[in-house]
Amino acid sequence: MAKDDTLANQIAKTLAGRIISGALEPGTPLRQDHVAEEFGASHVPVREAFRRLEAQGLAVSEPRRGVRVAGFSRAEVKEVAEMRAALEVLALQNAAPHLTRAILDHAEEINDEGDSAPDVQAWEQANRNFHRTLLAPCGMPRLLKAIDDLQTASARFLFSGWSAEWEAPTDRDHSAILVALRAGQVEQAGSILKRHVLLGGRAPR
Repeated sequence: MAKDDTLANQIAKTLAGRIISGALEPGTPLRQDHVAEEFGASHVPVREAFRRLEAQGLAVSEPRRGVRVAGFSRAEVKEVAEMRAALEVLALQNAAPHLTRAILDHAEEINDEGDSAPDVQAWEQANRNFHRTLLAPCGMPRLLKAIDDLQTASARFLFSGWSAEWEAPTDRDHSAILVALRAGQVEQAGSILKRHVLLGGRAPR
């Protein structure tokens, strides 16, 4: 069972990467036989991988049509942003007492990496790492898992709407969050974080 679970995770992660990057477009069928053949797997881990993709909102299962790559609407982009804002602020409030100078310094280094990212994929990874670094000390694994799934959805929205031309944005919100946290102003940091993530409802980030 452990082997099937590990393989299911590998399959889900690979397919999620393809969906998020746009290599697999909305509506594309995910055929169990084809995926099983590609990964040299039985149908058991493939079905579990599909369930994980559905849980992340990346795939949908339809009667008589099988599993397909999920589409998304403007309303879904807004919903994900609002959920992220609420949950990330909650995580930050619980993480704040455990944020050391070393953690904040590391978050600042990650933010600098994002500012000089060579492409949108590198920027998104730095952006996600910044948020994870500040939130992980909350010590609430279920909350962090929910946030991670929402950030995966946000990444998909981001990649779907980005043009081929790329110029790394300077993230002033991240810098302002760090300034507030260094000053012990947790409520202020939470307010900036909430506004920052809600921008995702208009321009996913």
